[in-house]
Amino acid sequence: MSSDLFRLDGQLALITGGGSGLGLAMSRAMAEAGARVVITGRREDVLKQACAEIGDSAFFVRHDITQLDTTGPLIEDIERQHGPLSILVNNAGIHIKKKAVDTSDAEFAQVLQTHLNGAFAISRECGRRMMERGEGSILMILSMAALFGIPQVSAYTAAKGALLGLTRALATEMSPEGVRVNAICPGWIETDMSRGALNGDPKRREKILSRTPLGKMGDAKDVAYAAVYLSSPAARFLTGVALPVDGGVSIGF
Repeated sequence: MSSDLFRLDGQLALITGGGSGLGLAMSRAMAEAGARVVITGRREDVLKQACAEIGDSAFFVRHDITQLDTTGPLIEDIERQHGPLSILVNNAGIHIKKKAVDTSDAEFAQVLQTHLNGAFAISRECGRRMMERGEGSILMILSMAALFGIPQVSAYTAAKGALLGLTRALATEMSPEGVRVNAICPGWIETDMSRGALNGDPKRREKILSRTPLGKMGDAKDVAYAAVYLSSPAARFLTGVALPVDGGVSIGF
């Protein structure tokens, strides 16, 4: 079996929220696999630093995923400057840790606007162009919250659950035209976001580890390697898949 099947040479990837955490890990891994990567986010200093770490194959565009009317022009500008996009990774997200009864309508809507509405808009714009070219890969970064109920993250859970359904719906529409649409469901990975969610909550961390067969939290690289695989020719017959990268937590007890 040729290792070239797992390479991304000649590909252009767009990774939202690509300047930190899982996004940065995926950006770095895709660049190492041969792709050029464009990363977006709201913090220009973070994006600049990420590109400096990744190297000459990385570029950034400051962009707020919640500003839906800017999505079309964003994709047009990226393709005008860098060429046709062949990979999209919907990774941008925010997190609110509150009981459902304490979560305001505005907070709930803000989480859905970022995770769900933003991902739909950019998938639509990229997907349309990819289908015209007859090939492409779209990835949704989900969560264990898309697979089972988790307390104190009702907005996040609703958004990720909806993204799981969107993954399957887009796969049925776009895959006949050559565009694969898949998802990754990370378990508990050591990132700034997960540390914020678990900060000051040792019982929550203990519960997570107790039901994880591998007995540890994951590394961002674990998700990054899965993203490279699902975007590569090696996964050419996979679409509509939601792949848990979770140390077994989704089947643990």
